[in-house]
Amino acid sequence: MKTKFTELLRKVNRQGIDTLIEYLISTDFFTAPASTNYHCNYAGGLVEHSLAVHDSLKVINDSFDLRLALDSMIICGLLHDICKANFYKESYRNQKNPVSGQWEKVPYYQVQDEFPFGHGEKSVVIIQQFIALSREEILAIRWHMGGFDDSAQAYAGARSLAAAMKAHRLVAALHLADMAASYLHGK
Repeated sequence: MKTKFTELLRKVNRQGIDTLIEYLISTDFFTAPASTNYHCNYAGGLVEHSLAVHDSLKVINDSFDLRLALDSMIICGLLHDICKANFYKESYRNQKNPVSGQWEKVPYYQVQDEFPFGHGEKSVVIIQQFIALSREEILAIRWHMGGFDDSAQAYAGARSLAAAMKAHRLVAALHLADMAASYLHGK
């Protein structure tokens, strides 16, 4: 999966893309989970989820004839969750074995956020340290969680999300692709 991921990113014609790939390789991006409890919550789940979002975004683009830019689909699909690199820490907790009734240590992932700057907005900041993003890409990555983003629960955030989706199809398409990859991929 790492090879497929990096080959797709190398198709993007932006200054700094090689440095961005080097950064990703220096992190746990390719071995990290995508979540602690939900989708792809296992080693390598983050890269698997990111590839699934990219693939779902292509399907949505084709199904609705959105004519989204190829670079934008690659960048947004693969990097929307870059904020999860170096974000999870493997730990252990005690859990009762349902068969034997004995307590045993089991591994789990916990959040260890060293740069608590939100989710989508944090991904935008990290990406822009390496490559320039278009306004549409910034909004798509920022709002890829849609109504699940905490700030979308507030009046101003909900208005911003709605305006971003209305102005740029990529915003809604990435959100749909993320939901499809999170809840339908592999089911």
